[in-house]
Amino acid sequence: MIFLAYSELIKNFNRIRTYLRSFYVYGFQHRSEFTQKSARSYDNERRRVESWLGDYMSFGQDKEGRRVFLSVDSRAVPENPLYRAFRTKSFTDTDITLHFHLMDILKADDGFSINEIMDELTDRLSEFEKDDLPDESTVRNKLKEYVSLGLVEKKKRGRETVYIHSEDNVDLSVWDAATAFYSEASPLGVIGSFIQDRLPERFTYFRFKHHYILNALDSEILYELFEAIGEQRLITFTAHKQKIHVLPLKIYIGTQTGRQYLLGMSPGSGRFSFYRVDLIDSIKTGKIYETDDDMKNQLNDFCSHLWGVTGNNSMHLEHIEMTIYAGPEENFIPGRLMREKRCGTVEQIDETHWRFTADVYNAIEMLPWLRTFIGRITDLRCTDKLVISRFFDDLDKCTGDGPYACPALDEGKYTGDGCLC
Repeated sequence: MIFLAYSELIKNFNRIRTYLRSFYVYGFQHRSEFTQKSARSYDNERRRVESWLGDYMSFGQDKEGRRVFLSVDSRAVPENPLYRAFRTKSFTDTDITLHFHLMDILKADDGFSINEIMDELTDRLSEFEKDDLPDESTVRNKLKEYVSLGLVEKKKRGRETVYIHSEDNVDLSVWDAATAFYSEASPLGVIGSFIQDRLPERFTYFRFKHHYILNALDSEILYELFEAIGEQRLITFTAHKQKIHVLPLKIYIGTQTGRQYLLGMSPGSGRFSFYRVDLIDSIKTGKIYETDDDMKNQLNDFCSHLWGVTGNNSMHLEHIEMTIYAGPEENFIPGRLMREKRCGTVEQIDETHWRFTADVYNAIEMLPWLRTFIGRITDLRCTDKLVISRFFDDLDKCTGDGPYACPALDEGKYTGDGCLC
Protein backbone atom coordinates (compact mmCIF):
# COMPACT_ATOMS: atom_id res chain seq x y z
CA MET A 1 0.00 0.00 0.00
CA ILE A 2 1.31 3.44 -0.94
CA PHE A 3 0.64 6.44 1.32
CA LEU A 4 0.89 9.85 -0.29
CA ALA A 5 2.79 12.40 1.74
CA TYR A 6 0.95 15.43 3.09
CA SER A 7 2.41 18.91 3.31
CA GLU A 8 2.70 20.86 6.56
CA LEU A 9 2.44 24.08 4.55
CA ILE A 10 -0.89 25.75 3.75
CA LYS A 11 -2.03 27.96 0.88
CA ASN A 12 -5.31 29.24 2.32
CA PHE A 13 -5.11 30.30 5.96
CA ASN A 14 -8.86 30.94 6.16
CA ARG A 15 -9.48 27.22 5.73
CA ILE A 16 -7.09 26.27 8.53
CA ARG A 17 -8.59 29.08 10.66
CA THR A 18 -12.06 27.55 10.30
CA TYR A 19 -10.71 24.05 10.89
CA LEU A 20 -8.79 24.99 14.04
CA ARG A 21 -11.78 26.80 15.51
CA SER A 22 -14.34 24.07 14.74
CA PHE A 23 -12.35 21.03 15.81
CA TYR A 24 -9.69 22.17 18.26
CA VAL A 25 -10.87 25.38 19.91
CA TYR A 26 -14.62 24.95 20.34
CA GLY A 27 -14.35 21.14 20.12
CA PHE A 28 -17.87 20.74 18.78
CA GLN A 29 -17.07 18.38 15.94
CA HIS A 30 -15.71 14.87 15.53
CA ARG A 31 -13.98 13.20 12.60
CA SER A 32 -17.30 11.83 11.33
CA GLU A 33 -18.69 15.40 11.13
CA PHE A 34 -15.96 16.65 8.81
CA THR A 35 -17.95 17.37 5.63
CA GLN A 36 -15.70 19.75 3.72
CA LYS A 37 -13.91 16.94 1.92
CA SER A 38 -13.12 13.29 2.53
CA ALA A 39 -12.16 11.68 5.85
CA ARG A 40 -8.65 11.43 4.46
CA SER A 41 -8.55 15.21 4.15
CA TYR A 42 -9.47 15.40 7.83
CA ASP A 43 -6.54 13.12 8.69
CA ASN A 44 -4.15 15.28 6.66
CA GLU A 45 -5.43 18.44 8.35
CA ARG A 46 -5.16 16.81 11.78
CA ARG A 47 -1.56 15.74 11.21
CA ARG A 48 -0.71 19.18 9.87
CA VAL A 49 -2.09 20.86 13.00
CA GLU A 50 -0.44 18.32 15.30
CA SER A 51 2.91 19.05 13.67
CA TRP A 52 2.59 22.65 14.96
CA LEU A 53 0.63 22.16 18.16
CA GLY A 54 1.38 18.62 19.25
CA ASP A 55 2.52 19.75 22.70
CA TYR A 56 -0.88 21.32 23.35
CA MET A 57 -3.19 18.56 22.08
CA SER A 58 -5.57 16.75 24.41
CA PHE A 59 -8.08 14.02 23.75
CA GLY A 60 -11.47 13.10 25.18
CA GLN A 61 -14.01 10.36 24.60
CA ASP A 62 -17.79 10.66 24.46
CA LYS A 63 -20.62 8.59 23.03
CA GLU A 64 -19.99 9.98 19.53
CA GLY A 65 -16.31 9.08 19.53
CA ARG A 66 -12.94 10.58 20.15
CA ARG A 67 -12.70 14.35 20.52
CA VAL A 68 -9.49 16.31 19.97
CA PHE A 69 -8.95 19.77 21.44
CA LEU A 70 -6.30 22.29 22.47
CA SER A 71 -5.34 22.51 26.12
CA VAL A 72 -3.13 25.45 27.08
CA ASP A 73 -2.07 26.51 30.59
CA SER A 74 -1.35 30.25 30.40
CA ARG A 75 0.89 30.01 33.46
CA ALA A 76 3.31 27.76 31.57
CA VAL A 77 3.15 29.26 28.06
CA PRO A 78 5.24 32.39 27.41
CA GLU A 79 4.09 32.78 23.79
CA ASN A 80 0.87 32.16 21.92
CA PRO A 81 1.29 28.75 20.25
CA LEU A 82 -1.22 29.58 17.49
CA TYR A 83 1.32 31.96 15.92
CA ARG A 84 3.06 28.85 14.59
CA ALA A 85 0.31 28.47 11.99
CA PHE A 86 1.42 31.73 10.33
CA ARG A 87 4.91 30.33 9.75
CA THR A 88 3.59 27.57 7.53
CA LYS A 89 2.39 29.41 4.45
CA SER A 90 3.26 27.53 1.29
CA PHE A 91 5.36 28.95 -1.53
CA THR A 92 6.59 27.74 -4.90
CA ASP A 93 10.18 26.89 -5.78
CA THR A 94 10.26 30.02 -7.93
CA ASP A 95 9.16 32.19 -5.00
CA ILE A 96 11.94 31.08 -2.70
CA THR A 97 14.59 31.12 -5.43
CA LEU A 98 13.62 34.59 -6.57
CA HIS A 99 13.57 35.90 -3.00
CA PHE A 100 17.15 34.95 -2.14
CA HIS A 101 18.59 36.04 -5.48
CA LEU A 102 16.85 39.42 -5.35
CA MET A 103 17.99 40.08 -1.79
CA ASP A 104 21.58 39.25 -2.80
CA ILE A 105 21.52 41.31 -6.01
CA LEU A 106 20.08 44.42 -4.36
CA LYS A 107 22.85 44.69 -1.80
CA ALA A 108 24.78 46.82 -4.29
CA ASP A 109 25.25 50.37 -3.01
CA ASP A 110 24.04 52.21 -6.13
CA GLY A 111 21.01 50.00 -6.82
CA PHE A 112 19.82 48.11 -9.90
CA SER A 113 17.30 49.00 -12.57
CA ILE A 114 14.73 46.41 -13.62
CA ASN A 115 16.69 45.64 -16.79
CA GLU A 116 19.92 45.14 -14.79
CA ILE A 117 18.10 42.90 -12.35
CA MET A 118 16.67 40.79 -15.18
CA ASP A 119 20.12 40.44 -16.78
CA GLU A 120 21.67 39.39 -13.45
CA LEU A 121 18.92 36.86 -12.80
CA THR A 122 19.32 35.39 -16.26
CA ASP A 123 23.09 35.00 -15.76
CA ARG A 124 22.60 33.32 -12.38
CA LEU A 125 19.67 31.04 -13.12
CA SER A 126 20.75 29.94 -16.59
CA GLU A 127 23.63 28.06 -14.94
CA PHE A 128 21.05 25.63 -13.55
CA GLU A 129 19.76 24.91 -17.08
CA LYS A 130 16.17 25.75 -16.20
CA ASP A 131 13.68 26.89 -18.78
CA ASP A 132 11.26 28.50 -16.33
CA LEU A 133 13.12 31.76 -15.74
CA PRO A 134 10.91 34.43 -14.11
CA ASP A 135 9.49 37.00 -16.51
CA GLU A 136 9.79 40.74 -16.00
CA SER A 137 6.22 41.20 -14.72
CA THR A 138 6.80 38.58 -11.99
CA VAL A 139 9.97 40.33 -10.87
CA ARG A 140 8.27 43.75 -10.92
CA ASN A 141 5.40 42.45 -8.79
CA LYS A 142 7.85 40.92 -6.32
CA LEU A 143 9.82 44.17 -6.09
CA LYS A 144 6.57 46.11 -5.60
CA GLU A 145 5.67 43.79 -2.73
CA TYR A 146 9.11 44.24 -1.13
CA VAL A 147 8.87 48.03 -1.45
CA SER A 148 5.49 47.97 0.36
CA LEU A 149 7.03 45.82 3.10
CA GLY A 150 10.01 48.13 3.50
CA LEU A 151 12.54 45.47 2.46
CA VAL A 152 13.49 47.35 -0.69
CA GLU A 153 13.70 51.07 -1.51
CA LYS A 154 12.84 52.57 -4.88
CA LYS A 155 14.98 55.56 -5.94
CA LYS A 156 15.67 57.68 -8.99
CA ARG A 157 19.04 57.51 -10.76
CA GLY A 158 18.73 60.22 -13.38
CA ARG A 159 15.62 59.28 -15.35
CA GLU A 160 15.91 55.65 -14.37
CA THR A 161 14.19 53.93 -11.43
CA VAL A 162 16.48 51.71 -9.40
CA TYR A 163 15.91 49.34 -6.49
CA ILE A 164 18.19 48.95 -3.51
CA HIS A 165 18.14 46.86 -0.36
CA SER A 166 16.82 48.88 2.62
CA GLU A 167 19.24 49.59 5.43
CA ASP A 168 18.51 47.96 8.77
CA ASN A 169 20.07 49.96 11.57
CA VAL A 170 17.61 48.98 14.30
CA ASP A 171 19.06 47.19 17.31
CA LEU A 172 16.24 44.75 18.02
CA SER A 173 17.91 43.38 21.15
CA VAL A 174 16.90 46.47 23.15
CA TRP A 175 13.27 45.84 22.19
CA ASP A 176 13.11 42.25 23.40
CA ALA A 177 10.82 42.91 26.38
CA ALA A 178 8.61 45.33 24.40
CA THR A 179 8.09 42.96 21.47
CA ALA A 180 7.45 40.03 23.83
CA PHE A 181 4.73 41.99 25.63
CA TYR A 182 3.30 43.33 22.36
CA SER A 183 3.09 39.85 20.85
CA GLU A 184 0.83 38.63 23.65
CA ALA A 185 -1.16 41.77 24.53
CA SER A 186 -1.78 43.46 21.16
CA PRO A 187 -4.52 42.61 18.62
CA LEU A 188 -1.85 42.05 15.93
CA GLY A 189 0.66 40.43 18.22
CA VAL A 190 1.81 38.04 15.51
CA ILE A 191 3.96 40.92 14.19
CA GLY A 192 5.83 41.04 17.49
CA SER A 193 6.25 37.27 17.35
CA PHE A 194 7.92 37.51 13.93
CA ILE A 195 10.23 40.28 15.21
CA GLN A 196 11.25 38.00 18.07
CA ASP A 197 12.32 35.40 15.52
CA ARG A 198 15.19 37.72 14.61
CA LEU A 199 16.49 37.98 18.17
CA PRO A 200 19.31 35.75 19.40
CA GLU A 201 17.14 34.79 22.40
CA ARG A 202 13.41 35.07 23.01
CA PHE A 203 12.20 37.04 26.03
CA THR A 204 10.16 34.49 28.00
CA TYR A 205 9.51 36.12 31.37
CA PHE A 206 5.95 37.40 30.89
CA ARG A 207 2.90 35.43 32.02
CA PHE A 208 -0.68 36.60 31.58
CA LYS A 209 -3.61 35.87 33.85
CA HIS A 210 -6.08 36.56 31.04
CA HIS A 211 -4.39 35.31 27.89
CA TYR A 212 -6.68 35.56 24.87
CA ILE A 213 -4.71 33.36 22.48
CA LEU A 214 -7.62 32.68 20.10
CA ASN A 215 -7.40 36.21 18.66
CA ALA A 216 -4.30 35.06 16.79
CA LEU A 217 -6.52 33.20 14.32
CA ASP A 218 -8.14 36.50 13.30
CA SER A 219 -4.88 38.37 12.63
CA GLU A 220 -5.17 38.42 8.83
CA ILE A 221 -8.78 39.57 8.96
CA LEU A 222 -7.93 42.23 11.54
CA TYR A 223 -5.03 43.51 9.44
CA GLU A 224 -7.31 43.95 6.42
CA LEU A 225 -9.86 45.77 8.59
CA PHE A 226 -7.23 48.16 9.97
CA GLU A 227 -6.05 48.90 6.42
CA ALA A 228 -9.61 49.65 5.28
CA ILE A 229 -10.23 51.85 8.35
CA GLY A 230 -7.03 53.80 7.72
CA GLU A 231 -7.89 54.34 4.04
CA GLN A 232 -11.62 54.92 4.73
CA ARG A 233 -12.63 52.26 2.23
CA LEU A 234 -15.89 50.37 1.99
CA ILE A 235 -15.63 46.63 2.46
CA THR A 236 -17.77 43.62 1.67
CA PHE A 237 -17.43 40.50 3.78
CA THR A 238 -19.24 37.27 4.54
CA ALA A 239 -20.64 36.60 8.01
CA HIS A 240 -23.27 33.99 8.90
CA LYS A 241 -23.34 33.13 5.18
CA GLN A 242 -24.56 36.66 4.39
CA LYS A 243 -22.76 39.33 2.40
CA ILE A 244 -22.46 42.58 4.35
CA HIS A 245 -21.45 45.93 2.88
CA VAL A 246 -20.16 48.52 5.41
CA LEU A 247 -17.67 51.27 6.07
CA PRO A 248 -15.38 49.96 8.87
CA LEU A 249 -14.91 52.53 11.64
CA LYS A 250 -13.46 51.05 14.84
CA ILE A 251 -12.38 47.81 16.49
CA TYR A 252 -13.68 47.05 19.98
CA ILE A 253 -12.15 44.38 22.22
CA GLY A 254 -14.07 42.86 25.14
CA THR A 255 -12.29 43.15 28.48
CA GLN A 256 -13.90 39.96 29.82
CA THR A 257 -13.60 37.59 26.87
CA GLY A 258 -11.03 39.28 24.63
CA ARG A 259 -13.41 38.89 21.71
CA GLN A 260 -12.96 41.44 18.92
CA TYR A 261 -15.77 43.35 17.23
CA LEU A 262 -15.96 45.60 14.18
CA LEU A 263 -18.05 48.75 14.35
CA GLY A 264 -19.25 49.55 10.86
CA MET A 265 -21.69 51.92 9.17
CA SER A 266 -24.09 50.92 6.42
CA PRO A 267 -23.50 53.47 3.62
CA GLY A 268 -27.14 53.33 2.54
CA SER A 269 -28.95 53.81 5.85
CA GLY A 270 -26.22 55.41 7.97
CA ARG A 271 -26.83 52.76 10.64
CA PHE A 272 -24.01 51.78 12.99
CA SER A 273 -23.73 48.06 13.79
CA PHE A 274 -21.29 45.63 15.41
CA TYR A 275 -19.90 42.43 13.86
CA ARG A 276 -17.82 39.71 15.50
CA VAL A 277 -14.40 39.59 13.85
CA ASP A 278 -14.04 35.84 14.36
CA LEU A 279 -17.12 35.31 12.17
CA ILE A 280 -15.90 37.51 9.30
CA ASP A 281 -14.61 35.79 6.16
CA SER A 282 -13.53 36.85 2.69
CA ILE A 283 -13.06 40.61 2.99
CA LYS A 284 -13.19 42.50 -0.29
CA THR A 285 -12.05 46.13 -0.28
CA GLY A 286 -14.04 48.69 -2.26
CA LYS A 287 -13.86 52.38 -3.06
CA ILE A 288 -12.96 55.24 -0.73
CA TYR A 289 -15.95 56.64 1.17
CA GLU A 290 -15.80 60.35 1.89
CA THR A 291 -16.94 61.24 5.41
CA ASP A 292 -18.06 64.66 6.60
CA ASP A 293 -18.18 66.39 9.98
CA ASP A 294 -21.84 65.49 10.45
CA MET A 295 -21.09 61.79 10.13
CA LYS A 296 -18.13 62.06 12.52
CA ASN A 297 -20.32 63.86 15.07
CA GLN A 298 -22.93 61.10 14.77
CA LEU A 299 -20.24 58.49 15.36
CA ASN A 300 -18.85 60.29 18.41
CA ASP A 301 -22.34 60.70 19.85
CA PHE A 302 -23.12 57.01 19.26
CA CYS A 303 -19.88 55.83 20.90
CA SER A 304 -20.49 58.10 23.89
CA HIS A 305 -23.56 56.01 24.81
CA LEU A 306 -22.06 52.53 24.41
CA TRP A 307 -21.62 50.29 27.39
CA GLY A 308 -20.69 47.18 25.41
CA VAL A 309 -21.18 46.15 21.79
CA THR A 310 -24.96 45.83 21.70
CA GLY A 311 -27.23 48.35 20.05
CA ASN A 312 -27.34 50.70 17.08
CA ASN A 313 -28.15 54.34 16.48
CA SER A 314 -31.75 53.58 15.46
CA MET A 315 -32.55 52.51 19.05
CA HIS A 316 -33.80 54.76 21.84
CA LEU A 317 -31.50 55.58 24.73
CA GLU A 318 -32.26 54.05 28.13
CA HIS A 319 -31.55 55.99 31.33
CA ILE A 320 -30.19 54.13 34.36
CA GLU A 321 -29.27 55.31 37.86
CA MET A 322 -27.66 53.39 40.69
CA THR A 323 -26.97 54.72 44.19
CA ILE A 324 -24.52 52.82 46.38
CA TYR A 325 -23.35 53.05 49.98
CA ALA A 326 -19.64 53.45 50.82
CA GLY A 327 -18.47 54.04 54.39
CA PRO A 328 -16.02 56.80 55.38
CA GLU A 329 -13.12 54.32 55.24
CA GLU A 330 -14.21 52.71 51.98
CA ASN A 331 -12.79 55.06 49.38
CA PHE A 332 -11.97 52.08 47.19
CA ILE A 333 -15.69 51.70 46.35
CA PRO A 334 -16.20 55.14 44.72
CA GLY A 335 -12.70 54.71 43.29
CA ARG A 336 -13.85 51.57 41.52
CA LEU A 337 -16.96 53.35 40.27
CA MET A 338 -14.80 56.06 38.72
CA ARG A 339 -12.55 53.49 37.02
CA GLU A 340 -15.37 51.38 35.61
CA LYS A 341 -18.01 54.01 34.78
CA ARG A 342 -17.24 53.92 31.02
CA CYS A 343 -19.82 56.24 29.39
CA GLY A 344 -21.53 57.04 32.70
CA THR A 345 -20.97 59.72 35.32
CA VAL A 346 -20.43 59.48 39.08
CA GLU A 347 -21.40 62.07 41.69
CA GLN A 348 -21.24 62.12 45.48
CA ILE A 349 -24.64 62.68 47.13
CA ASP A 350 -23.55 62.81 50.77
CA GLU A 351 -20.76 61.48 52.95
CA THR A 352 -21.69 57.82 52.38
CA HIS A 353 -23.68 57.69 49.13
CA TRP A 354 -22.60 57.86 45.49
CA ARG A 355 -24.76 57.90 42.38
CA PHE A 356 -23.86 56.39 39.01
CA THR A 357 -25.84 57.65 35.98
CA ALA A 358 -25.72 56.61 32.33
CA ASP A 359 -27.71 56.85 29.10
CA VAL A 360 -27.06 53.74 27.01
CA TYR A 361 -28.55 51.92 24.03
CA ASN A 362 -28.99 48.62 25.85
CA ALA A 363 -29.06 48.64 29.65
CA ILE A 364 -29.59 44.86 29.86
CA GLU A 365 -25.91 44.25 29.10
CA MET A 366 -25.02 46.24 32.24
CA LEU A 367 -26.59 43.63 34.54
CA PRO A 368 -23.42 41.57 35.19
CA TRP A 369 -21.64 44.74 36.30
CA LEU A 370 -24.58 45.97 38.39
CA ARG A 371 -24.70 42.64 40.26
CA THR A 372 -21.17 43.14 41.52
CA PHE A 373 -22.48 45.95 43.77
CA ILE A 374 -25.15 43.81 45.47
CA GLY A 375 -25.11 44.58 49.19
CA ARG A 376 -24.25 48.22 48.56
CA ILE A 377 -27.02 49.32 46.22
CA THR A 378 -29.58 51.51 47.99
CA ASP A 379 -31.47 52.63 44.89
CA LEU A 380 -31.72 51.34 41.33
CA ARG A 381 -33.79 52.95 38.57
CA CYS A 382 -34.03 52.38 34.81
CA THR A 383 -36.42 53.48 32.09
CA ASP A 384 -36.34 49.87 30.83
CA LYS A 385 -38.47 48.03 33.42
CA LEU A 386 -37.07 44.71 32.22
CA VAL A 387 -33.65 45.61 33.63
CA ILE A 388 -35.01 46.12 37.14
CA SER A 389 -37.28 43.05 37.09
CA ARG A 390 -34.43 40.87 35.75
CA PHE A 391 -32.14 42.19 38.49
CA PHE A 392 -34.58 41.19 41.25
CA ASP A 393 -35.54 37.92 39.57
CA ASP A 394 -31.88 36.91 39.59
CA LEU A 395 -31.64 37.74 43.30
CA ASP A 396 -34.81 35.73 43.91
CA LYS A 397 -33.28 32.69 42.22
CA CYS A 398 -30.10 33.06 44.26
CA THR A 399 -31.87 33.25 47.62
CA GLY A 400 -34.72 30.85 46.90
CA ASP A 401 -36.84 32.67 49.51
CA GLY A 402 -39.15 34.66 47.30
CA PRO A 403 -38.73 38.20 45.99
CA TYR A 404 -35.58 39.71 47.41
CA ALA A 405 -35.43 42.83 49.58
CA CYS A 406 -38.46 44.64 48.18
CA PRO A 407 -41.98 44.21 49.65
CA ALA A 408 -43.47 45.85 46.56
CA LEU A 409 -42.20 42.92 44.51
CA ASP A 410 -43.79 40.47 46.96
CA GLU A 411 -47.13 42.21 46.49
CA GLY A 412 -46.74 42.25 42.72
CA LYS A 413 -46.84 46.04 42.67
CA TYR A 414 -43.23 46.83 41.83
CA THR A 415 -43.04 49.10 38.79
CA GLY A 416 -39.28 49.31 38.38
CA ASP A 417 -38.98 52.88 39.59
CA GLY A 418 -36.23 51.97 42.05
CA CYS A 419 -36.22 50.97 45.74
CA LEU A 420 -34.35 48.25 47.49
CA CYS A 421 -36.21 48.83 50.77
